Amino acid sequence: MAGLAGRLRIWWTICGGLLVSYSSEQRQPRRLYGRRTGRSLNKARQAVLNELLPRLEIEIPLSSGEGDLINPSALFPFVPHKTVLEIGFGNGEHVAAMMRTRPDDGFIGCEPFVNGMAAFLKTIKDEKNDHVRVWMDDAMEVVDHLTGDSLDEIYVLNPDPWPKTRHHKRRIISQANLDKCARVLKPGGLLTMTTDVDDLAEWMLTQAIGHPAFQWTAEKAADWQTPPPGWIPTRYEQKGIAAGRKQSYLLFRKTSESF
Repeated sequence: MAGLAGRLRIWWTICGGLLVSYSSEQRQPRRLYGRRTGRSLNKARQAVLNELLPRLEIEIPLSSGEGDLINPSALFPFVPHKTVLEIGFGNGEHVAAMMRTRPDDGFIGCEPFVNGMAAFLKTIKDEKNDHVRVWMDDAMEVVDHLTGDSLDEIYVLNPDPWPKTRHHKRRIISQANLDKCARVLKPGGLLTMTTDVDDLAEWMLTQAIGHPAFQWTAEKAADWQTPPPGWIPTRYEQKGIAAGRKQSYLLFRKTSESF
């Protein structure tokens, strides 16, 4: 980790003038990779999936023209104070915790893995859940259909690192996807990315620093080495820390107008 820490400190001093070149190939639309199903669902999880998913899942228009875009605030039966998107939420622990502590905000949770979605819906079944909407497919499909400057926060927590070099193009953080996130985040909106894989931390940092719409919020090492105020840790994160893996917390603020 010392090597990563040193490189991050160097990046702080040069990021203002850092220029990163990306080929047009890197900006091509991404496919959805990885498993969609795992073990068979038990009866309780299958039942809650059948019951809640139709009620909470976002309806995506067939096209993404200007007239077909969705204002995320309109997805809820009230006007949310803030609107938050989490991309690839796993079992949904982080989204569920935010829902409990932020009842006046609206949340959109995306997770293509059926078992993860079922686990999340089972968790929130008997709780207040009118302030969440879900999507069980590629999160970027949702992003493509949202109106510009409409989200306050986007979370990408411990995404698949795709460690093999030939698979790096599958990583969720890319220039093309940062373009999409920049379009829907409000000016001043926050993109939060975490990982306990050093190589992926470098990748995400390099991608985001090289994007014209985002500015890294870190001013000292503790800003990315320790959780930000009010952080909600997941069991995955806690297990990693217990095993000696160090989590990186990379927060970027959107600085430009509509991108």
